[in-house]
This record gives sequence, C-alpha cells and structure tokens, in this order.
Amino acid sequence: MGNFKEDIAAAEAFIFDVDGVMTDGGIIPTVDGDFIRRYNAKDGYALAYAIKRGYKVCIITGGRGPTLERRLQMLGITRYWTDCMDKIAVLRQYFAEEGIDPARAIYMGDDIPDLECMREVGIPVCPADAASEVLETSRYVSEFRGGEGAVRDIIEQVLRARGDWARDSQGVTPSSLAASR
Repeated sequence: MGNFKEDIAAAEAFIFDVDGVMTDGGIIPTVDGDFIRRYNAKDGYALAYAIKRGYKVCIITGGRGPTLERRLQMLGITRYWTDCMDKIAVLRQYFAEEGIDPARAIYMGDDIPDLECMREVGIPVCPADAASEVLETSRYVSEFRGGEGAVRDIIEQVLRARGDWARDSQGVTPSSLAASR
C-alpha cells in the first residue's frame, strides 16, 4: 500500500455492497416479498459511466429481490451476487474469474458483513455513516452518507485520477448501455 491517490489511480475493480452503500439502508418490504429501496441518481450515473468507460464493477450484497436485480441490470452491471451470505467466498471467486489483484481492488461496505471483504482488498472505503468497525478498517471515508453520493464520490475520484472522468458529454442512460452491448 502506498499513497492513496496513486493506489486509486491503479485500481482494477470496484466492488460495492447495496443496502447502506448504494442506498440509505432503508427498505420497505412489499407483500410479494420484494423490497423498495431509494437510490441516488448521481451514484447510478457514476456506476453506469464507469462501466461505459470499461471499468469492472461488481455488486455483492445480502439484499435481494427482482427490483434490486432490475436496478443493477439497468445500470449495466453484469457481475452481481444478491442474497449473499458468504461475501468473502464470492469476492475471491470474482477475483479469480476476472484475474483481479485484490491489492488493486476497491471495496465499499458499510457494516459488519463487509469487514472480511474490506480486509481482503487493498483499497477499503466506506460511506460517512458506516459502522464504527468499518470506519476503522477503511483507507478512505467518503464525506457522503450511503445512498447520498458515496458511490459517486469514490468512482469520480478514481476516474479523475486516471483522466477518465467527464471525457465526453454524451452521458449514459439505460437505453444507451443496452445499445452498446
């Protein structure tokens, strides 16, 4: 581990939890067993933009439901695990399948189930409102809370460090992601 800015410029992959990272952690159960979550549009834009630029993005979450999976698909995320109770095994599997050096991976988590994964990567980060154990484990704590821009914060920092942020003004939408596949 070296300088944080140098390390993020060499990052190979982003791995995110969902509830408490991409959302504020609040969920509303529906009668059909799904959950309603509130997402930040700027976080979503940054995720889709990073994917469009060729960055590897993976989601590993204990969260579940067709609405969650549809949200991830809309953003262009193809590598995701939901309803996951063994995050570290899945993380190691993902690294092996993608040939990713864990020292060059960013993992953003917010609570105790994320700690093992955060200790496995070279660049553990978290939202401002993460659990105290997660705050202590992180190399970087976003000034933003989960679901309020923390995801965009770290993605934007990495892409800026590599000269890839705002390289064009075309933007990304779910339909433009589908067209580029």
